[in-house]
Amino acid sequence: MCNPHRRRLIARLATGGLLLTPLAAALSGCGTGDKWPEGMQAIVWDRDTCSRCNMTISDRRFAAQLRGGPKNMAFKFDDIGCLIFWLEEKREQFPWMADEATRMWVADFDSRSREQMIWHDPRKVRYVARSSPMGYNSAAIGTAAEAESMGYDEVRRQILARGR
Repeated sequence: MCNPHRRRLIARLATGGLLLTPLAAALSGCGTGDKWPEGMQAIVWDRDTCSRCNMTISDRRFAAQLRGGPKNMAFKFDDIGCLIFWLEEKREQFPWMADEATRMWVADFDSRSREQMIWHDPRKVRYVARSSPMGYNSAAIGTAAEAESMGYDEVRRQILARGR
């Protein structure tokens, strides 16, 4: 049989747990506020690493992601240049990357914060020169004027020509 002190301790813990349960439930809905596009895997800033260079993904202004294939695999990148080289280097290993169903995202350089990210399809956005983590120095900007920016094909060509 349980002694009275032990029984009281168990009762207190149980009551405390019951009182904390609604609080815990309410707080669990208060995440970081990150809103990810449908199908995109969350990036854990300062923890996730680039699939190509293994650098920690910290500078949100240049982050990118590729997702698709039969297993809906996700690859995260710290720079659009790493994504572009990954597509070139892994073409044979992951032929599904050429499928239209494969999705890609690149962060908008002008996103206000990690909690208010704007994501674009890298093939449909304009790029401007900005110093980037891996030195590919291209940033996606959804509101760039044509004269000062270039499209994905031009950025891709420049990055591949530069090498690394």
